[in-house]
Amino acid sequence: MLNKMKNLVVDERGQGMTEYGLVLGVIGIGAIVALVALRDQISTLINNVKTNIFNNTPSAS
Repeated sequence: MLNKMKNLVVDERGQGMTEYGLVLGVIGIGAIVALVALRDQISTLINNVKTNIFNNTPSAS
């Protein structure tokens, strides 16, 4: 029984996947926080691009 307990502590299989999962989770949370923080600037940028595209499009005459 004591050997099985030692093996559980020493066993490192799956550790790499767990670390990758944690890193991806932190990156995902960081991306969401950045998008929320920059929401107004992103919206303004998209609206400016849209306005410039529609204003500079030649009419179909």
